Amino acid sequence: MAQEGGDGVKRGFILGKFLPPHAGHISLIEAGRRLVDELTILVCSLPDDPIQGEQRVKWMESLFPDCRVRWHGAPAPQTPEENPHFWPIWRRIVRRAHPEPIDFLFAGESYGNELARQVGGLFVPLGARILQADQAAIGGLTATAIREQPWRYWDFLPAPVRDHYAFTICLHGVESVGKSMLAERLAAHYSTVLVPEYGRIHCETYGTDCREQDLLLIGQSQQAMIEAARPWCNRLLIADTDALMTAAWSQMMIGYAPDQLICHRQADLYLILGTDAPFVDDGTRVYGEPGERARFDRVAREVLTVARAKRVEIWGDWDERFDAACRAIDDLCGARLT
Repeated sequence: MAQEGGDGVKRGFILGKFLPPHAGHISLIEAGRRLVDELTILVCSLPDDPIQGEQRVKWMESLFPDCRVRWHGAPAPQTPEENPHFWPIWRRIVRRAHPEPIDFLFAGESYGNELARQVGGLFVPLGARILQADQAAIGGLTATAIREQPWRYWDFLPAPVRDHYAFTICLHGVESVGKSMLAERLAAHYSTVLVPEYGRIHCETYGTDCREQDLLLIGQSQQAMIEAARPWCNRLLIADTDALMTAAWSQMMIGYAPDQLICHRQADLYLILGTDAPFVDDGTRVYGEPGERARFDRVAREVLTVARAKRVEIWGDWDERFDAACRAIDDLCGARLT
């Protein structure tokens, strides 16, 4: 059996690509951390990896804040056949990440036995049985399979990885075109979460006479709500407007759109609703006069054009709009929805 260090601290070590981290990794690490006082996680990456190593390090730090997360991002041989000095190279890599003696080395694959022999510590093959039933049910849980079909394995992805693979669908358009109603219907149809419009709440609280600071707060608050909700969505996030629509409001209200409103992460698809819907003044409407409404519509469209955002036009009655929106979303998602 491995012995604790001279200071009485029991230390564990895990390395992997975590490309991306999934339930198998999480379960392995959670089990390992229960067996030691200190656990070090080494994230190994190559420059041409499909997900950058720096991103994966951030994920692991957020998932395991009480563990020591280290990163090796320089090229290194991946198998002993690639380089006759494979094990001396990896002994140096591990020693830099974990200079203290290793008591337990945790892994889910057979390489762990030889790695433990090379770097020290007792090999504990925790991952061999973790989630075995679930893996059998889905045909194997591997990072390669997840990268190919991330939505198929959605239930096995931690929140930061869901954020990475989620699609945001944003409703865009002027007042009284049915954005909120359509957003609610789409969220129910796709069994996912909806981010409501912050601007309406703001204007109901403070009035519709907005200045630059109001518009900045509205746009930034909307984006903050979207980003906070993405890890909780069911593959798709439905957003009832975002900061690009606030930029259109800003252009109408103060004559320009601050740069802070157009620098956020864009939605994957904007559904821009046509003005063929009847105008209903609910007390918070501003541009109901036909000429103003037409100008506002042009401005809203120009914002998407300038941002080079992917968009689909949505027209017709309420059912026609819903059907057109579903077709556009399904076309965007393609194989991910199957």
